[in-house]
Amino acid sequence: MGNWVDTIHQGIKDAYEEQNRILSFNEYIDLVKQNPKSHIRSSAQYVVDMMDSFGRTGRRFNVFDQDFVDPRFKLIGQEAAQEQIYNILQGFIREGVNNKLILLHGPNGSAKSSMIACLMRGLEEYSTRIDGAVYRFHWVFPVDRHGKPGLGLGGAGPEKNANDEYASFAKLPDTEIAARVSCELRDHPLFLIPPQQRNELLKEFDLGQKFHVSEYFLKGDLSQKSKKIFEALLRSYKGDYKKVMRHVQIERFYISKRYRDAAVTVEPQMHVDAHAQQITMDKSISMLPSSLHFLTLYDLSGDLVDGNRGIVEYNDLLKRPIDAFKYLLTTTESGTVSIAGTMAFIDAVLIGTCNEAQLDAFKEYPDFPSFKARMELVRVPYLLELHKETEIYKVQVRRLSGEKHVAPHVLESAALWAVLSRLKKPNASHYPGNFSYLVNSLTPLEKVRLYDNSAMPTRLSSDEKKLLRAHLDDIRNEYNSVPYYEGRTGPSPREMKILLFQALEKNEKGILSPHGLFLALEDFVKRTSEYDYLREDVVEGFHDCRNFINIIQNVYLDNLDSEVRSCLGVHDDKQYEAFLRKYIQNLSPYLKKEKIRNAVTGSNENPDLYLMEEFEKVVGVTEEKNTFRQNIMTALGVYALDNPTQAKDVDYSKVFPDLLKKIRDYYIDEHSSLLRRIYDAITLFEKKDGYVQATTGAGSTRTVEQIEAEKLALSMIENMKKRYAYNDISAREAFILLVQKCY
Repeated sequence: MGNWVDTIHQGIKDAYEEQNRILSFNEYIDLVKQNPKSHIRSSAQYVVDMMDSFGRTGRRFNVFDQDFVDPRFKLIGQEAAQEQIYNILQGFIREGVNNKLILLHGPNGSAKSSMIACLMRGLEEYSTRIDGAVYRFHWVFPVDRHGKPGLGLGGAGPEKNANDEYASFAKLPDTEIAARVSCELRDHPLFLIPPQQRNELLKEFDLGQKFHVSEYFLKGDLSQKSKKIFEALLRSYKGDYKKVMRHVQIERFYISKRYRDAAVTVEPQMHVDAHAQQITMDKSISMLPSSLHFLTLYDLSGDLVDGNRGIVEYNDLLKRPIDAFKYLLTTTESGTVSIAGTMAFIDAVLIGTCNEAQLDAFKEYPDFPSFKARMELVRVPYLLELHKETEIYKVQVRRLSGEKHVAPHVLESAALWAVLSRLKKPNASHYPGNFSYLVNSLTPLEKVRLYDNSAMPTRLSSDEKKLLRAHLDDIRNEYNSVPYYEGRTGPSPREMKILLFQALEKNEKGILSPHGLFLALEDFVKRTSEYDYLREDVVEGFHDCRNFINIIQNVYLDNLDSEVRSCLGVHDDKQYEAFLRKYIQNLSPYLKKEKIRNAVTGSNENPDLYLMEEFEKVVGVTEEKNTFRQNIMTALGVYALDNPTQAKDVDYSKVFPDLLKKIRDYYIDEHSSLLRRIYDAITLFEKKDGYVQATTGAGSTRTVEQIEAEKLALSMIENMKKRYAYNDISAREAFILLVQKCY
């Protein structure tokens, strides 16, 4: 046990010394000289540096992945909002002041607060790193040689050299300190240098032309309490600044939302977020030197005070009466807040959240233009990318792992229904004439796939796909500039999470399955009095939440059908893709009038025209064959341009999903009869715990065909469990649903 304690002791002691936790003023100035940019930075610059320190992947800032704390807190999607916040902060840096409040607005449950929480956790982590070190200061007063509080004029204890009149008291042991006064605003230590001399010092530092010194450093000053102590000490020492600085203890601090250190969340309330109380009669202050007793000192407190030099979040800002936050206009404009008759300098990134209904009402307020001039609006809509929405649900139900079985495709199906419900029909009048007919024909499901991975509708010709691809950004941005933008309405991830858990609770078999989800959605869409989006007018298939249940069920059954085929080993998608691959391997040399090398004999042979014609028969080519063949090669060329690293290893299932489906459908009759036999075996001969038991012993009255079907059923279910993470119950339920709905 002793060794463990020694190890812990040494580790903490080494870390404490390495982190420069306590410094004298002179030591701190030396530290600033070594790397002035890291110490002379505003709160906006600090947040930007934090975001940069975690790096970025494309448009996404890695700090929002939350890998450094817990991936469960990850912000999924919202890259556009991330980029906008970053750019606003860059604007604050160039302006030299955080002159606006950043207001995140969007529908309920769109991750506005989660985004701010990620930033705060990032600041907490960054402040523990060497490049993120931040400092504050305290006033310390030693015990004089007679054991009474004093200014240190008579020496600071037996171990101090009385002749060293400029020795700092910063590192005295607690037994030799009579009083310690903190600055609750966490004033920057450089404020201890008067403004004129401070500006001269800043000019001496090699900051570079691109570095912007903020108004906080150029014009900021000490808080009222620290200013009075500074002036009193200066009088006592007859203007000897170096002696005043002996009383300064520089301490590194760490940003913490839990302890409200430079990271504060303000809930809706009805008072100014800062106040003061007199502390002169406080017992701890009674230990100050007598020459400071005449001072009237105040402790500042409140959300703005606690959040200074970091982030202050105003949660649901517009739920407050507007008069309750009018003071923020002055705070953002001047960087100060009036507290108990004194002006406190505030350097914090002010960021708030509100929903769209609150913002709409706020815009009708007569003084809205004044507020708008001091706000930067950042839209945070619901996600419209299917794979990102699915990822949200995977995180939300992760705690079920090991407790309840979550069947394959259930989360993707829920995400698909949610995204379908959020989309708006494209307005043909917004597009040029040669394209309007095409965009007007898009179905909700086609639009989902277009947004998710730029997948083109399979029904389109090659030229139509090219035209649609060229206008993809126009479709994505069509409703960005209107109040009722795409992603403003629809089910929130929060609502979908509740719906998923309700589907689980209602399932008698204790699993979360697509079938259970479909039943839960059927009940949910009846609640039209509770949800506005369930009452929206259907516009050519869009906003049709009831029919979207049928759509997600059909998508699910298509995926399930492919899995079942694969697990039975008859005409699975790998075989279909191999058929397609052979066709293309013969097609390319055929069009180029070249020979093809036989892998077995090594001889050069003509392309297999019979195989090509058989393929074209199976997929049902209706257009002129040469046109069809040229379109195939064109699609491959486009894929190669978009995916240069995969040009030699093409995933044909992604390039030609429509062709694979046609091949699959061609063999449906043969497949159907087999599935019906297995269905009979599963439904007629099963154990109570939900999986098939083949019985081939004496006395069995089943035919050879029935026994063979039972064996196939057992094999299929085992393969579904191994390959696709089903369990006995979910595999059986899925298979029965497939046959009942499709065969």
